[in-house]
Amino acid sequence: MTRPIQIAPSVLPVDFSKLGEAVVALDEAGVDLIQWDVMDGQFVPNLTFGPDVIASTRSLTKVPFEAHLMVLTPDVMAKRYVEAGCQRLIVHVEACAHLHRTLGNIRELGATAAVALNPSTPPSEIAHVLDLVDLVLVMTVNPGFGGQSYISTMEPKIREVRNMIRNAGLDDV
Repeated sequence: MTRPIQIAPSVLPVDFSKLGEAVVALDEAGVDLIQWDVMDGQFVPNLTFGPDVIASTRSLTKVPFEAHLMVLTPDVMAKRYVEAGCQRLIVHVEACAHLHRTLGNIRELGATAAVALNPSTPPSEIAHVLDLVDLVLVMTVNPGFGGQSYISTMEPKIREVRNMIRNAGLDDV
């Protein structure tokens, strides 16, 4: 099966005082999606973009926004990020007490739902929700810091997730 290729850069490495300029430049470069790596200083040690920061750039482009929520309370934060203009939310399995409910809530808000797996989390943790997600993000670094070294031992995990998706008849995830 051929999957469409999308270009979806993160704005994490951008000088935060130039976020608007970066969003416009990415739009002009022809990206398909802009990813906001949201960190709350609790789930991960760093602190990045709140919903108001993202909302302040929303009017600069029609390119879809995705928020990768590396936050302790994604259930509490989801609505604010959708209201800020994010069309897709990625939540971490490890931050969701009730993952099925969290993903359902995101869909009810009108966004597409995605799930991230930290390097130490087994793929079996998402088997029961594959039908609710549009994307699975297998982390090949530990969350919370940009510029880390790639963890090549995640490659078998990626294959396992791909096989889980195929075996569930969900090749469009």
